[in-house]
Amino acid sequence: MERAEAAEAQAAPDGPGPGGRRPSLLWALGLFRSELVTVVRRWRTLALLGVLAAVPVLIGIAVKIETSDGGTAGPSGGDGPAFISQVTNNGLFLVFAGLAATLPVFLPMAIGVVAGDAIAGEANSGTLRYLLVAPAGRTRLLLAKYASVLAFCLLATLVVAASALAVGALLFPLGEVTTISGTQISFADGLVRALAIAGVVALSLTGVAALGLFISTLTSSGVAAMAATVGLLITVQILDQIPQLHAIHPYLFPHYWLSFADLLRVPVYWDQLVKNLELQALYVAVFGSAAWARFTAKDITA
Repeated sequence: MERAEAAEAQAAPDGPGPGGRRPSLLWALGLFRSELVTVVRRWRTLALLGVLAAVPVLIGIAVKIETSDGGTAGPSGGDGPAFISQVTNNGLFLVFAGLAATLPVFLPMAIGVVAGDAIAGEANSGTLRYLLVAPAGRTRLLLAKYASVLAFCLLATLVVAASALAVGALLFPLGEVTTISGTQISFADGLVRALAIAGVVALSLTGVAALGLFISTLTSSGVAAMAATVGLLITVQILDQIPQLHAIHPYLFPHYWLSFADLLRVPVYWDQLVKNLELQALYVAVFGSAAWARFTAKDITA
């Protein structure tokens, strides 16, 4: 009811003015803000962010315990989960290890839950028709929904990175960063690269966000949309691990996710990074268009 009343209150004063004027940019920003606040204030969202923040904490504590007797943690090497082996030398590497650990499963599942619930959850609760009373129309509402999911992608990624940085600084020394290429860069440069990596990880989730939003337009059950999105995510992850299907791997949205490790090379290897961003852009274009086509033609009865 609170959501419905807010939608009605928002729609009333911002209707088309004399001459049928379209809603202003300020109104559109207000719609986005309303959607983002609604997403972030949900207990389910806060629980997801809590789980994401806990992953680096658990990794950091596990590494600290494992190396308390002077041993080493994790495998040797430089990318993916092997970042764990560098954490004891520099706590900043916990940021990279935390993102590498959460990106394959935890982060995309959180995005899938939020995106899958974006439209279907409103329809299930009966508030979607109240939102459509507003003068923005379906296209602007859909864009506001997707923008709020993208904002959550960035927020979730930054929560993981911030938690990892805090735990890394608390449990391990900080200092110059040894890159995958074996060269030394300053701690400040390492922080900049960590921020860039967080940005790339957030962008890597935009394809999942578009896919989840499209699935959300296909049903009026938020639970079904979330389950379908997460189930599809798991299926694609499994397909990406089957060697016999290598021909389709470059077209699966998670295939280049761990390419963010190339930002820790000197010079940076851009090939896999660019392929990842191009692939995500393709998924956004295809499933974003499909979501728009479905939502603008959908009969809203609830």
